[in-house]
Amino acid sequence: MRAVVPVSGQLIWQEVPDVCAESGEVVIKVRAAGVNRADLLQTAGNYPPPPGASQILGLEVSGTIAAVGDEVADLAVGQEVCALLSGGGYAEYVAVPAAQVMPIPAGVTVEDAAGLPEAACTVWSNLVMTARLQGGEFILIHGGASGIGSHAIQVARVLGARVAVTAGAPAKLELCAGLGAEVLIDYRADDFVERVHRATDGRGADLILDVMGASYLERNLASLALDGRLAIIGLQGGLKAQVNIGTLIGKRLTVLGTALRSRPVDGPQGKAAIVDAVVQSVWPMVASARVRPVIGARYPIDQAAEAHRALAAGETYGKVLLVM
Repeated sequence: MRAVVPVSGQLIWQEVPDVCAESGEVVIKVRAAGVNRADLLQTAGNYPPPPGASQILGLEVSGTIAAVGDEVADLAVGQEVCALLSGGGYAEYVAVPAAQVMPIPAGVTVEDAAGLPEAACTVWSNLVMTARLQGGEFILIHGGASGIGSHAIQVARVLGARVAVTAGAPAKLELCAGLGAEVLIDYRADDFVERVHRATDGRGADLILDVMGASYLERNLASLALDGRLAIIGLQGGLKAQVNIGTLIGKRLTVLGTALRSRPVDGPQGKAAIVDAVVQSVWPMVASARVRPVIGARYPIDQAAEAHRALAAGETYGKVLLVM
């Protein structure tokens, strides 16, 4: 089989050893793979795969089941599926635990479904399973036009929350508005702390979904309401920042840091539990067209380097797909 392999700083489509379905796994013939910032970080040597995971890039795919291992009872060869991965998606075939495989939601093409697993599992596990977003609450989503952000806007609106977003271009803010965002903040020109407080009559946000990390930490805390929650899922703005503990205590704030890739398959916080919750709760939203995959660009899989460049440069919106 072939896969995208980093060679001397280049991403090369080349022959690699075949994969097989071990016990509890299936092999998927890949139709499309989603591109995520984690893939860019891994390519740069800054985000190694967790122990035991494939060294090949790619955290989500869609396609057709090509082989089924022992101890797999509810999946069959020929079934069209999408899947959450720990690695291996930039390839013709990928082996994945059966518990991380999902049906294609009604109304979504097999190709577009590749843009759902990582965003859906990240958003649902953070907004609902961890941060307990409720109807009527106010959420600020940083990077609203990204793959995660565009999905989070839609899910939050279905749950009955008010949504504010940050983005860096008028077209991206327009996209967010079309998805249901109410407060549109140009982070290049606007003070998001002031805009959030203005939109909430000085109260602040109940929840912030943050991909920036250190550079936004102080302003995120200033933006939160009493008993607010900050869910940090990315480090685009750096690793280290100082925190005023008095702000945390005085406003009774909760700061959450989560990651999806490194979670085990099993257990109450494992990938299997998240995948099951997504299929039960999010897939009906997709089937009823209340949530849809937002695909900003598609590249042939042998042009993975160009897809990475476009994502890094901020030239895209929503999900970027590599297609066979």
